Amino acid sequence: MNLPFNPNNVPSPCFVVDAERLRQNGRILDDVRKQSGATILLALKAFGMPSALPVLKPYLDGTTASSLSEALLGSLHLEGEVHAYAVAYTPENFQRICALSNRVTLNSLSHWEALRDHATAFPDVEFGCRINPQYSEVEVDLYNPCLPGSRFGMTCDDLRQADLSGLSGLHFHTCCEQGVGPLERTVAKVEADFGDLLHQMNWLNLGGGHHITKPDYDRDTLISLIKRLHKTYGLEVILEPGEAVVQDAGWLVSTVLDTFTSQGIHHAILNVSATAHMPDILEMPYRPDILDSGKPGEKSIDIRLGGNTCISGDTFGTYSFDSPLQTGDRLVFPDTAMYTMVKTSHFNGVPHPSIALWDGGELHITKTFGYADVRNRLG
Repeated sequence: MNLPFNPNNVPSPCFVVDAERLRQNGRILDDVRKQSGATILLALKAFGMPSALPVLKPYLDGTTASSLSEALLGSLHLEGEVHAYAVAYTPENFQRICALSNRVTLNSLSHWEALRDHATAFPDVEFGCRINPQYSEVEVDLYNPCLPGSRFGMTCDDLRQADLSGLSGLHFHTCCEQGVGPLERTVAKVEADFGDLLHQMNWLNLGGGHHITKPDYDRDTLISLIKRLHKTYGLEVILEPGEAVVQDAGWLVSTVLDTFTSQGIHHAILNVSATAHMPDILEMPYRPDILDSGKPGEKSIDIRLGGNTCISGDTFGTYSFDSPLQTGDRLVFPDTAMYTMVKTSHFNGVPHPSIALWDGGELHITKTFGYADVRNRLG
């Protein structure tokens, strides 16, 4: 992947988001929504950079929020529709979210019953319930919402004979960085178990995790699936991708702070942290890509890359390079706009990456962090 900017001219550490690549993804999503008739929303839990959201406005119908803060973010910076889903709401937050939203989804029927009276104050808002189709092809348990005993959504048995008055939509979210095949098979399970309810509803939210903007994603099949659901059930079909919106549009620029050899292992310490800045490395776990590097043994020298916190396991893994790394070298992690930026922390008070937007051949630093951010976080 070619960088559109020179990493040596970027402050380090820094997340850099490319506006033009956002537009490229946006045009693909816009084409899908126009051909299929679907409503497509950005899942702010994956990417919530305020200065970049206006770039996406022409291509999306709005945003989907997991909290009051995200509902505010979407309504203020991307505009369009605001949909919300949270596992649970406080009555106060529920009312404030309803005041900002077009649709609000609840996780359980008991929660809907508890908040139904509050919902009557918002006649223009549509309400839905999350369902659990008890089928998912997500391989990592941490991200699989359909594991036995899951707290996410209602099964078909839970909804059988239930009073669904006041609810006009159903919502499921079972995909994670996947193609259209897992979605097709999930929809088949939903139709088999919830088909009678689909005829009673106005909309169906297919959730996120769809890699729609990947070159090998079968968008024609997705479009046909959406059209069929609309024709069969008279439903508005909603997609809320996160990854697909910012796919290949962001980088984390880092710097080598120290290099040494110990116990026969070559080490390099970076000014970024897996623990604080890329926690999915340890949670998933996964091995992030680094530009111009290889797997162990592929290039001339293997080097173990470590983060800059006190956690022993704060490592990125072992990578190979054409030559030994030197203090001051820049290393660039690609595809870090989705989820990575929103999950960072100030653990250890280590320098937090700045945020920048690359647009029109210029770098715009939109956010820097310092002592005040660490101090104010905990009051």
